[in-house]
Amino acid sequence: MAEVRDFTKYINKNTDEDSNQQEISYTEKIRKHRIAVAVRTVIIMILTVLLVMAIYVSWRDKTYTEVQFSSAIRISDTSGAEAMNLDGYVLQYSKDGVSCLNAQGEALWNQTYQMQNPTVHTCKNVVAVGDYNGHNIYVANTSGILGEIDTNLPIRDFCVASQGVVAAVLDDQTVTWIYLFDAKGETLASFKTTMQDSGYPVDVSISPSGELVCVSYLKADNGRLKTSVAFFNFGAVGQNATDNYASGFDYPGTVVPYVQFMNDSKIFAAADDRIMFFSGSEVPTSQTEAMTGEEEIRSVFYNDSHVGVVFVNNTEEGAYRLQVYGNTGTLETTVYFDLEYVDILFNDDQITIYGEDEFLLCDMNGNVKFGGNFDNAVRVMIPTGIRSKFLLVTRNSIETMELK
Repeated sequence: MAEVRDFTKYINKNTDEDSNQQEISYTEKIRKHRIAVAVRTVIIMILTVLLVMAIYVSWRDKTYTEVQFSSAIRISDTSGAEAMNLDGYVLQYSKDGVSCLNAQGEALWNQTYQMQNPTVHTCKNVVAVGDYNGHNIYVANTSGILGEIDTNLPIRDFCVASQGVVAAVLDDQTVTWIYLFDAKGETLASFKTTMQDSGYPVDVSISPSGELVCVSYLKADNGRLKTSVAFFNFGAVGQNATDNYASGFDYPGTVVPYVQFMNDSKIFAAADDRIMFFSGSEVPTSQTEAMTGEEEIRSVFYNDSHVGVVFVNNTEEGAYRLQVYGNTGTLETTVYFDLEYVDILFNDDQITIYGEDEFLLCDMNGNVKFGGNFDNAVRVMIPTGIRSKFLLVTRNSIETMELK
């Protein structure tokens, strides 16, 4: 009789082995698929980054071959008025008043006054107008007049913060006062200085936030001149300090006629033999110094990230030399040029040097991107939101210049 065997266990065994093989195969496929997707994603990301970098470099390093001027918008010819850029708008001021125009030449506001020698200081879209030895400072932004300050004492110097706070140096015969006013004229703080104690304040600057004030004091120390650069904190940190004093630095034998906040935490000062950089939004510290030696600084220009210092050069390379520093005090580039300049702008990773009749456009490495002439004498050249387009303010018009 034939032997009958039970094959069920073999069938189940083979079925389990096939199932396990199918499961392993399916899992492996999923793993390989995920790896492939991840690799493709990485490749796409790398290609995207390379493409963006290529577009950026092309945009940054683009050079121009021609210039186009659009039809001019007529504005009133204000004889004797000065013009300047106010955060993309046109500010015109004279002995009789100040006004603000938009790009279409429309007057947004105006303020009349009588001043012998009006001085203008700006911070972002805020402007303050005052008169040396006068008693009134008018504060406005691009939207309109914010207020008027009556100092009661003769004005020797002043500056303005981005919300309209004004720091003013006032003369009181034997004592010099430094006052902080809001845009409406209310006194926020004050402290006095004397020649015997701190010296005479030759320049003052206020941070955009209005919390820090920097003062350059000049005094005689044992028959020798000395400058002290002092910082005063009017925020929470400085409330418990005498006269809100935060920090200070002495420079024996050096005159420092110019101090300036670049932003709330970066400050620079120009001396007769060096450029100094400071850092800190509460208690500023000395960051670095760039010595200039015997060379005389002709002009200083800045924005929130760069400082440009112009020296007379008089070599084959150019009549002038522009040294551009970053906000840490590092020399980043040097540009030689010949044109008789009115202003130098740092905007959109570009350097624009212009005079009444011509201009020069460079990248931040000093490479020339374009140089050309204006059709009409230009008072102010204003960057727009497009790096190749500028507003040109002449005596009686606003033109648009575009580089191609």
